[in-house]
Amino acid sequence: MGSRLKDNLNSKYFEAANALTSKKARRRIVAYVESYDDIYFWRTVLSEFENDKRYFEVMLPSKINLTRGKKSVLMNFLEGEPLGRDMIACVDADYDYLMQGRTHQSQRILNSPYVFHTYVYAIENFQCYAPSLHNVCVSVTLNDHRIFDFRDYFQQFSEAIFPLFVWSVMVYRNGNYSRFSITDFCRIADPGGFSVQNPAASINNVKRKVRTKINDLQRQFPDAKDEYLRTKDDIRALGVTPQTTYLYIQGHHLFDTVVSPILSKVCNLLRQERQNEIYHASAHRTQKRNEMSCYENSLQDIKTMLKKNTGYMSCEQFQRLQSDIHNYLGTD
Repeated sequence: MGSRLKDNLNSKYFEAANALTSKKARRRIVAYVESYDDIYFWRTVLSEFENDKRYFEVMLPSKINLTRGKKSVLMNFLEGEPLGRDMIACVDADYDYLMQGRTHQSQRILNSPYVFHTYVYAIENFQCYAPSLHNVCVSVTLNDHRIFDFRDYFQQFSEAIFPLFVWSVMVYRNGNYSRFSITDFCRIADPGGFSVQNPAASINNVKRKVRTKINDLQRQFPDAKDEYLRTKDDIRALGVTPQTTYLYIQGHHLFDTVVSPILSKVCNLLRQERQNEIYHASAHRTQKRNEMSCYENSLQDIKTMLKKNTGYMSCEQFQRLQSDIHNYLGTD
């Protein structure tokens, strides 16, 4: 029996297996995800819905050929709608949510009751949720001094990129993405040269690049004004605002190119501050050395702490995801 046929039988298999178990046994629901990094995120999401009647098992789509990714999940488990009550797919929204059914993949993700998506671009956007970033700094440096306003910065960053983001969504909707790809957008939405002491300079740099690219796009698409305005109104109705655009840009770009470098510079200052406190404390040399060693051994890696960050749970988009899962489970 081929691996595709085995996959297509999975939903009915799990349903039958659950039916054969004792009435007192918990129902097993398999949740397929895109990658290893997604397992921890979706385990955190789904744990809240476990009880004495059901539990979830989060796994990759195939143990046979090690294929991963969104397309693997959707190709293996949406052909013929094999997903069901006991087997679900959990994926990043990417642009598919904003496409609103304009592509076949977007239709599948939005219309299937057994496919759950992040609403924001990807899990990395949740992990980089601005109101939670100070707590990430505390977990990395063990220093609770607020020396940087992450909320304000990412609001300004979002406002700077929002006009160009509308263009990005528009060209993907109308099939002109080869003339302005997500990669092109990410290149422009790179603050570069960020300074904790002067964050406005990086915002102004982004604004300058955005203006230049918009002028170029307006020359390429001189008759696009009405379509642009419709797209802007449409994505705002879907939850994208000028202040929250960062949640909808490519997740890996936000995580690796924007947030991690900023956190690194903020955390370096917080570490130095704590180390200076220890150095200047009124204590003898051995005590200071032991204290410094204890502190440095307690420091954590920034990207590791970001991946474990769960401070996004108050985020409106995350709450929409929770609501979808709650509705799927119903009174079960």
